[in-house]
Amino acid sequence: MPDGQEFSGRTALVTGGSRGIGRAICARLAAGGARVAINYRKEQVAADAVRDEIIGAGGAAVTVAGDVSDPGQVKAMIAETESAFGPVDLLVCNAGISASGEADPLSYDTWRKVMTVNVDGVFLPVMTVKDGMLARGFGRIVCIASIAGLRARPMSVTYGTSKAAVIAFVRNISGVLAPAIRINAVAPGLIETDMIANMDPKRRDGMIGGTPMGRIGEPNEIAEAAAFLLSERASFTTGQTLVASGGRVTIP
Repeated sequence: MPDGQEFSGRTALVTGGSRGIGRAICARLAAGGARVAINYRKEQVAADAVRDEIIGAGGAAVTVAGDVSDPGQVKAMIAETESAFGPVDLLVCNAGISASGEADPLSYDTWRKVMTVNVDGVFLPVMTVKDGMLARGFGRIVCIASIAGLRARPMSVTYGTSKAAVIAFVRNISGVLAPAIRINAVAPGLIETDMIANMDPKRRDGMIGGTPMGRIGEPNEIAEAAAFLLSERASFTTGQTLVASGGRVTIP
């Protein structure tokens, strides 16, 4: 069993931390003793609610605004985090968007929009914190990918490609950052978040039917996977992708 304060003394930054999986990760890290910076782009009310919930439970948290696809804003939000709590020890790159709802999900404009947030939005935070982590000899990073990046998704070409890029980035950069920094990914399956709130019921039922566990996952289940990879329980693990999909997708 993990130590109840396994992240005590650590500063964590979670991008896209105001809702869904990001919110659950913020709460889990705070419960483990981390000081948590909750990044958001537009959802200030939701981010403030996460902060207040953590503080109300006896934890430490701040909200930091910033667009993860903008280099200047990424630097600013990390500087704000460090001003409040000290250097970032734990980074979770969770912010992301899908192409659903776009008039043309295969248009170049949609492609650029999704890639900028989902790929640049991982690259920029990692590149911004890595030098400090390397200098201190400690860093733990988790990037939230998706099973869409591990299998063919004709209905989600752009989104699936962006998540495959996240998985490849983690795999390729892990050797550059080791041994001081461990970086891994989590690839969730269907999770009960706002991203699937408007999903066609027949499609939803079909996806559940194709999941051996027979249900949709919960955000806290992904938060536990992320916490494991950030903790010293995963001390010999880097460059990997942990699939949490209820068995819908498996990898060797």
